[in-house]
Amino acid sequence: MAEVFKALADPSRRQLLDSLNARNGQTLRELCAGLDMTRQSVSKHLALLEAANLVATVRHGREKLHYLNAAPINDIAERWINRYDQQRVDALSDLKRALETTKMDNHAFVYTTYINTTPERLWQALIEPAFTRRYWGLSFESAWTVGSTMTWLQDGVTTTDPAQVVLAFEPFRRLAYTWHTFTRELADLLGFSDEFLAAVAAEPRSKVAFEIEPLGEMVKLTVVHDGFETGSTVLQSVSGGWPQVLSSLKTFVETGDVLPIRSAEATKDRQVAR
Repeated sequence: MAEVFKALADPSRRQLLDSLNARNGQTLRELCAGLDMTRQSVSKHLALLEAANLVATVRHGREKLHYLNAAPINDIAERWINRYDQQRVDALSDLKRALETTKMDNHAFVYTTYINTTPERLWQALIEPAFTRRYWGLSFESAWTVGSTMTWLQDGVTTTDPAQVVLAFEPFRRLAYTWHTFTRELADLLGFSDEFLAAVAAEPRSKVAFEIEPLGEMVKLTVVHDGFETGSTVLQSVSGGWPQVLSSLKTFVETGDVLPIRSAEATKDRQVAR
């Protein structure tokens, strides 16, 4: 984590993170326009932030969009925070909350993490019920071919819909599918209010993609959940749930354990991202 603390030590880089926290998914040109820095300086700072995994990039046509990535801060808070004194714990917790409450003006949630595993093992963890039930609490039934439907199984609730389909299936490289259907049965299971269910059920169906890239003994996993409209309730919800699910995935694949949920609020966030 030395790279993370080094990246955060510079006020200009913190300013860039603040800019992305205010409006995520900016191009280099947009970041330069909003800050009193030269294009060269911004590029250098972004390169350091990307190397520290605090910024994730996604290609959109000819443009490269920059997203603030909460994974390193989440890792510190979830896995090593008890090694620090209370003052440092409070500071890290504040920073973690700031990074995880990013405004999603560009209609996407992007998260990048590095896992000490193989692409084959990570692929298993993303689709096989014996794995997904451990760290996510649910499982899938699918033929796992492009266009095939997906059934979501969670605590006795089965969610099926013709629009729940596999969008991409490239073993050990890329997996994408449409998000689940918000049903009354699922809402009752997770304790959603009638107002929340009505809001999320009225939104267009979103989609999630998992990009796997081998890097020596590590694997880079990038999750892009998009297809949201402005002001999406689903986007706001999954932005709180995904970091916990993916941290639990990382811990499970690397150690065989899963992360505990420490509060009722955290439990709700994790359930929403199912």
